[in-house]
Amino acid sequence: MAEFLFEIGLEEIPARMIAGAQAELQRRVVSMLRLQNLLSSQDEKLTVSFSTPRRLAVLVPNVFDKQSDSFTKVQGPAVKIAFKDGQPTPAAEAFARKNGVSVAELKVESTPKGEYLVAETEQKGRGAAEVIAAELPKELAGIYWAKNMYWRAGKPERFVRPVRWMVALLGDAVVPLAFAGKTAANVTYGHRVLFGDAEIPVTAPGAYEKALADAFVVVDVEARRHRIRKALDRVCRAGDTAGIGLRWREDHGLVDKLTHLTEWASGLDASAKSSVVIGEFEAAYLELPEEVLVTVMRDHQSYFAVEDKAGKLAPYFLAVLNMEADEAGLGVIRHGNARVLRARFNDARFFWEFDQRVPLVERVKLLESVTFQKDLGSYAKKAERVRRVAVALAKLVSSRGGAVDGTALDEAVLLAKADLTSELVKEFTELQGVVGGLYARAQGFGAATAAAIYDQYLPESMEDSVPRTVEGALLAISDKADTIAGMFGLGLEPTGSKDPFALRRAANGIVKILAESAVALPLSLGDVVDAATKDEAVRVRVEVFFAERLEFYLREAKGQAYDVVKAVLAVGANDVRDAVARAEAVTAVRGGEDFAAVSAAFKRMKNIQAQAGEKGFASSGSVDAALLTEPTEKALAERSAELAGSVKALRAEKKYVAALEAIATLRPQVDAFFDAVMVMASDAEVRGNRLALLERVLGDFSGIADFAEIVTAG
Repeated sequence: MAEFLFEIGLEEIPARMIAGAQAELQRRVVSMLRLQNLLSSQDEKLTVSFSTPRRLAVLVPNVFDKQSDSFTKVQGPAVKIAFKDGQPTPAAEAFARKNGVSVAELKVESTPKGEYLVAETEQKGRGAAEVIAAELPKELAGIYWAKNMYWRAGKPERFVRPVRWMVALLGDAVVPLAFAGKTAANVTYGHRVLFGDAEIPVTAPGAYEKALADAFVVVDVEARRHRIRKALDRVCRAGDTAGIGLRWREDHGLVDKLTHLTEWASGLDASAKSSVVIGEFEAAYLELPEEVLVTVMRDHQSYFAVEDKAGKLAPYFLAVLNMEADEAGLGVIRHGNARVLRARFNDARFFWEFDQRVPLVERVKLLESVTFQKDLGSYAKKAERVRRVAVALAKLVSSRGGAVDGTALDEAVLLAKADLTSELVKEFTELQGVVGGLYARAQGFGAATAAAIYDQYLPESMEDSVPRTVEGALLAISDKADTIAGMFGLGLEPTGSKDPFALRRAANGIVKILAESAVALPLSLGDVVDAATKDEAVRVRVEVFFAERLEFYLREAKGQAYDVVKAVLAVGANDVRDAVARAEAVTAVRGGEDFAAVSAAFKRMKNIQAQAGEKGFASSGSVDAALLTEPTEKALAERSAELAGSVKALRAEKKYVAALEAIATLRPQVDAFFDAVMVMASDAEVRGNRLALLERVLGDFSGIADFAEIVTAG
């Protein structure tokens, strides 16, 4: 066995594409080696991968030296067809030729159908290096990139960026695989600026990380992320000359982006050089809203915002460099970065002040000339539709005991999209909604109105927060529901991996709001669909779509097992909060032996019902006590009837765990019933009565989940 290292060196890869490509390369290499019988399942788990902006790499331990020899036996034509008068026929010759053997090497094998020719061949296993050289280039060509490029005239290969080098080592031997005009060797390259263009020999796969670390490249992504965070901490502390408790504002997305933009990070200690620089800007800019300043720093300059110990924004920024510099060099960089940031802040301040000349109310009219979608019209038309949805949902909430500030909701719906006409949003598109909320607050609208406008696009991901207020939640749901219904009405629903209008994200947002809003909204997914569309065909498709998104939410956001989700949604996928509560309850009790046994019994009951239906046997509809002849069926009927009332009451109070625990106590009667009773009795009346009993038990106790869907051991 030997370690295998593969590295492909490239021009700088876009940061957003690196993590996915790193994972895919590792998956493809492992899969290829496993399919070629060169890697055990145990060693597969020990595989590691690396990436920087200029490289992707995989290190696989314990690759077998060669494939095992394989033997194959192929059955051919019958002997009576293969030979005539002792001489081979064309059928025998063709069979032998197809399997690479002579007719004399064919064997005869007796089968229940007679004697047949058999060809036995031995396939010698190929060496690992030969297999890798032949198969790995195919895997490289198959890696998915959002965008590819050609870089050699007349050559067919495409890749995210031009390939500059490759390393392929099996032990200490080079695997001479070829791809994109390059042949692998044992030479890699270090940091473009800090190390230069000198070749770095890699003597063995295990020496790879150290060789590159000596050349100012940290190939381990997590190690690089850790170094960046530590450098940010140290530089922040060192720059806190005023003693106000400076700290960088946590931003996981920016940390991740910069991890994939850099190859090196220093400044973890008090050494003379650092890869992080702290800069300062004029405190007067703090008069602008924090959201604007942070967005400029983060999205336009990839700088971290800095705050004091109270969490208030401070007039500093942190820049992470893909290099290191001494204090003199850092001073030059600091000055240049501050100058660029100052210009950006000046733009933002100009736009902020300029936009205030036209109040949001006057901007509403301008939305008539801003297109939402060519077939759905302008944003002004969309605002009208959203208002109808919001009004309908608000009435439902109010009628069910919820509190809605109708005036604030009306104002928010009217003004929600007005900031799309502002110069600040045109310059900083990621601030749409946020800018509208800030302008509404600055222009004297109430806090509820401003907050609803500010939060209207939330949540934008499963990790994002939901709107803070009922009005904001209703606006966000109405806006998203109108978009979904409109696009479905045009036949533009998502297909496969394609979702150009981000409808899945919109539906995920609606589900998350209904599940997690601070004040529970008494609304179902059906209520939302009814408010958004009156077209029955569209309504049906959107309901199915929402059910799929609820399933996604339960599995991905709430971490529920597949069978639990399936069981819960089988009996209701309309009330989101209720579905979440039921799933959590099933998960809480599913480990118990009694619950598992009852679940298995319920599955058996459903199977019996299905078999009865196939044979044309019908349930009597109601249970006749006089036809209960066996003691165990009487016991099941009596105990289930006693239990049904208490379970129903617990369900009504949404005490699902208690209800499930109560159902599990039915196990002794269920077990005894199936041990002693034949449901499919020959007597039609007895059989129909027993089917009715099963029907009643399933009906009484399957309101929380369809237990037949729960996967049980054995």
